[in-house]
Amino acid sequence: MGTITIPRKIIKGEDLVAISRKEYEEYLLLRKVIPVVKMTFAEKQEWGRAKKDYARGEYVTIKELQRELDSSHTRKS
Repeated sequence: MGTITIPRKIIKGEDLVAISRKEYEEYLLLRKVIPVVKMTFAEKQEWGRAKKDYARGEYVTIKELQRELDSSHTRKS
């Protein structure tokens, strides 16, 4: 495997990600299909609250959600 040295002045202290050309081209195609939508201020606030909840362990797993939905569905029948 070869080694590549990238000068610090090129990356300017930012993160650097190396991917194959094929993956990069796929990414460019997806960018055209899936638009990037900026979050509103309220959405950013809610995202911040969600991250704090997650860090405290206050979340529901998919399996727990499915179990809750299944049990509430069967109770109504």
